[in-house]
Amino acid sequence: MTQHPIFSIIIPTYARPERLTNCLQAIAQLDYPGDRFEVIVVDDGSPTSMEAVVAPFRDQLHLTLIRQVNAGPAKARNVGAEQANGQFLVFTDDDCAPVRDWLKALESRFTTTPSCIIGGRTFNALPNNLYSTASQVLIDYLYKYYSVEGDRSSFFASNNIALPADQFRALGGFDTSFSLAAGEDREFCDRWLHHGYLMLYAPEVQVYHAHSLTLPKFWQQHFNYGRGAFCFHQSRARRNVEQIKVEPLSFYLNLLTYPLSQTSPLQGLLISVLFLLSQLANITGFLWERAQVTGTRPVVIPNRL
Repeated sequence: MTQHPIFSIIIPTYARPERLTNCLQAIAQLDYPGDRFEVIVVDDGSPTSMEAVVAPFRDQLHLTLIRQVNAGPAKARNVGAEQANGQFLVFTDDDCAPVRDWLKALESRFTTTPSCIIGGRTFNALPNNLYSTASQVLIDYLYKYYSVEGDRSSFFASNNIALPADQFRALGGFDTSFSLAAGEDREFCDRWLHHGYLMLYAPEVQVYHAHSLTLPKFWQQHFNYGRGAFCFHQSRARRNVEQIKVEPLSFYLNLLTYPLSQTSPLQGLLISVLFLLSQLANITGFLWERAQVTGTRPVVIPNRL
């Protein structure tokens, strides 16, 4: 291991040993010199230690396991970044598996644009799961919607991004007031852009995401996104940034029709229905979180089906 690796891969994890194993297996097979990257796994207070999961990979990877009291993925990523030695931080999740040329593709991008966030493309690894498919199609739509021009963008999910370590630390990392895996990536991207930095989409930087969902979990996921959206607005208010306007009606109309052009007619229709449900869950979560913060009476809509 060189004293200063190029990349530090940071993986927050919580109680998903099988997914973490798959993630580390994929990283161990990367087509990239092993002495030029390190892996930092941050266990966010799992009920049982992840040591048995990471132990088989210690001979294959320069790997560090850190355990923290449960505080959410934003805190876990920051803790990993504090221990990182790499010039660039690479964030992914424990249920993701990068393709073999993942770091090579990132290195190529950073050679020409070293001071930006690189956001890669994520594929659904569970195509037979309708809810997981819908979740990924929704992210694809958001990436397309938030594309500024060419490969420039204004939003990336945190399961496949990389950026200079010094700039990450200068901005203070992820906002740890986001205790859920919801909204902290959106807030960081917004803060990054506010400081005049660049965000570039690199579709050749690829990971496969295996997030198994059921209907109740799909509802809960988007309910949490709504909670995160309220925290995002609160965070912007604390920074005295102009309030975000509600998206135009065309955003929602295009959202509901987008799946019809991406999949088979029947599956597209079902995903459109799930998109409608996701927006209802999102609004419910937003109002619920606002009620907790302001002390107003929450809207009585259950947060799960």
